[in-house]
Amino acid sequence: MISQYQESLLLPARTFQTGPMTTTYEDVLEQMDSGIMLFDEEGVLTFVNKQMYAILGLSRHSLLGCTMIHLLSNIQMNRFKKKQVLRGYREMMKKGKPSYEFVDEYGRYWKVTLCSGEQMKGCYLFTFKEISDYKLIEQTAYQNDSLVMLGKLSASIAHEIRNPLTAIRGFIQLLHPHLHQLGKEEYAKIILAEIDRANDIIHEFLMSSKPSVPQVAMISVSGLLKEVVLLTESEALMKGCEIQLQPFQEDMIISGDIKQMKQVVLNMIRNAMEAITEKVDDAMGRIELGARREGAEVRIFISDNGKGMDICTLDRLFNPFFTTKENGTGLGLSVSDRIIKNHGGCISVSSRLNEGTRFVISLPLIQ
Repeated sequence: MISQYQESLLLPARTFQTGPMTTTYEDVLEQMDSGIMLFDEEGVLTFVNKQMYAILGLSRHSLLGCTMIHLLSNIQMNRFKKKQVLRGYREMMKKGKPSYEFVDEYGRYWKVTLCSGEQMKGCYLFTFKEISDYKLIEQTAYQNDSLVMLGKLSASIAHEIRNPLTAIRGFIQLLHPHLHQLGKEEYAKIILAEIDRANDIIHEFLMSSKPSVPQVAMISVSGLLKEVVLLTESEALMKGCEIQLQPFQEDMIISGDIKQMKQVVLNMIRNAMEAITEKVDDAMGRIELGARREGAEVRIFISDNGKGMDICTLDRLFNPFFTTKENGTGLGLSVSDRIIKNHGGCISVSSRLNEGTRFVISLPLIQ
């Protein structure tokens, strides 16, 4: 039966005559927030509700009576939608999957389900439903679970590593006079310095996984960005990048922890540098930094002309432990996101492959 239907879907369009569906049922389906497509046993589209033809960007007249091949050849439907319709057809009709999920060109999540069998009397009902809100809840729950696990893991690591390091440090200090007599005092200094460095790394990891409560003070946005540029411009030049600080129309003041805010902007600039160094072309890297007022908020933007990101990477960008870097920890952006949220703001990001990425930090201004 399935194979017969698959063949019939690919038949040319024919003149459509209205079936036995009653006006009452049609009115109910028209009011649904999901898109509905009903194909009969011959593969002809017999019903489509207004939500569905809005999703496809086609008129009801151009849809009714058509087959799948006629739908895919419709010049009014863009290539992206055709590709998703064809992929969904393959997944559900060819592979027998009951549903199929995809992300549209606007970043919205959709789920397509297929209802068929005896209860449909040979017909095939396709339902298109937007699930963006469900995906957001799912991702938020995943992030919260990951951050709880990260906090516990960090505390455990700090405890387990610091204890032996403290013991080693104590014994090296006891051996220091003997090493001095042997003329090997430098060995003791090197060992102590490396132990202190290891302790600093552990402390940074612990603080990054569990940011402290902000030490609130008034922060000049222009002063913050100018200081960050001073800290990073020499490193940027070494990596073939140029940092351009856009002029400020006015000085804007925010309330927050200066160290944490600096950590967020520095992290994004360093990410931009790495994205630029991974470009395939030899064009000069450019990082633009600036801020502007929008109502009661300031928008701080960091944009680059690096390698960019695809949709799948963007979806997971702020997840703890997710990284595309060979030696990355996957903590930088998840921690930055938490810091900004603790300051009453949010981070948004847009990106295109081989074109670049733009981060925007939105924070409330002090009036």
